[in-house]
Amino acid sequence: MNTELAQVEAALEARGFSRWDFTLDRIKALLDLMGDPQRSFRSIHITGTNGKTSTTRMIERLIRGHDLRTGMFTSPHLNDVTERICVDGEPIAADRLAAAYYEIAPLADLVDARSEEPLTYFEMTVALAMAAFADTPIDVGVIEVGLGGETDSTNILGAEVAVVSPIAVDHTKWLGDTLEEIAAMKAGIVHDGATLVTAEQERSAMAPLLRRAKAVGASLVAEGRGFEVTAREVAVGGQLLTIDTKAARYEDLFLPLHGVYQAHNAALALAAAEVLLGAGEPKALDSQVVGEAFADFTSPGRLEVVRTAPTVILDAAHNPAAMESMTAAVDEEFNFRKLVAVIGMLGDKEVDHMLELLDPVVDEVVVTKSSSDRAMPAATLGKIARETLGEERVTVLPHLADAIARGIELAEEAEDVYESGGGVLVTGSVFTVADARRLLVKRSV
Repeated sequence: MNTELAQVEAALEARGFSRWDFTLDRIKALLDLMGDPQRSFRSIHITGTNGKTSTTRMIERLIRGHDLRTGMFTSPHLNDVTERICVDGEPIAADRLAAAYYEIAPLADLVDARSEEPLTYFEMTVALAMAAFADTPIDVGVIEVGLGGETDSTNILGAEVAVVSPIAVDHTKWLGDTLEEIAAMKAGIVHDGATLVTAEQERSAMAPLLRRAKAVGASLVAEGRGFEVTAREVAVGGQLLTIDTKAARYEDLFLPLHGVYQAHNAALALAAAEVLLGAGEPKALDSQVVGEAFADFTSPGRLEVVRTAPTVILDAAHNPAAMESMTAAVDEEFNFRKLVAVIGMLGDKEVDHMLELLDPVVDEVVVTKSSSDRAMPAATLGKIARETLGEERVTVLPHLADAIARGIELAEEAEDVYESGGGVLVTGSVFTVADARRLLVKRSV
């Protein structure tokens, strides 16, 4: 990281990452002082519990493939803050981000002076993204929600297309204890006259989405009725898909990502792109362009193979629903004689349940700790892991580099390791995977 970017990162981090008082007042005030840059482009807004980053990346690639200039905002990042703000698929240049920050900072100080709490790290990155997209300028912004929806800082968009990936119980401290409460918060990104494009949901999650759509006069495109994956076949390096929508059938699409859930994310992304490019109504897209976009999809940290012999996979599964999807994909698509999990989790997660889901697919576990302030200490996680998985299957190494090295050693004990006999799965949180990528992968998004 260059010096100027490091200084911006430090200034952002000094603002803090969270607060109890969730309101759009501060971000609205800041953007008003900036001239409301978010009004200069069309937008697609994505929420959900799992799959929203992958879906965001897929939508952006599809839109860009149709010769429109795109801006993409995602969070959290894996390497540095520039990854959160992409133009035409590439992270914003560090010097451009720094210049934008120093332009916005005096305006942020004015907002802080009028508020009980200062603008946070996340609010500032939202403002930076909006400024960068307006200055480029872009045609379409593809924006991922940070947390929830209704009170998330990204909800200043009033987007014409609102996309909801599968909803599960997570972040209960902020969003509510039930699936219905969480879905109601996420439904807040659906605005007057928009189109809601939603993945298949449990009934208790779907009900608030339907109520919100009816209340604001939004159109509905739902998986199972408006689009679906009609054929799926595991292939070398990914999967082959057929996706049907109301507008078209797309056949023999190669998706270089693993897991049935990624197939459904791809269908959701395709349906959203059809609506955006059809100005509110699903429009059949050029099948060759769609095929090229699908073949070009990447999703760092989501069943990402970063090494072979033995195979090392990174997956940012951070809650039970994500862990269940990930373990099912590993079981279906990888044939390991021995699989070692390197796990680091946050202290506010359902650790016991996540370990129980890992149990059937892993042979041994190396417990570690990520760099996050919220990370569960390795010793504490190790105690829970031993109680859940058995003493003989668990090793505790607090430093991630040591844990990965030990995981590789254990995997190499499998016979025929150079024929996919052994594997290492690094998982448990986005922070653990981000730390692992810095150790194992050259920068890429």
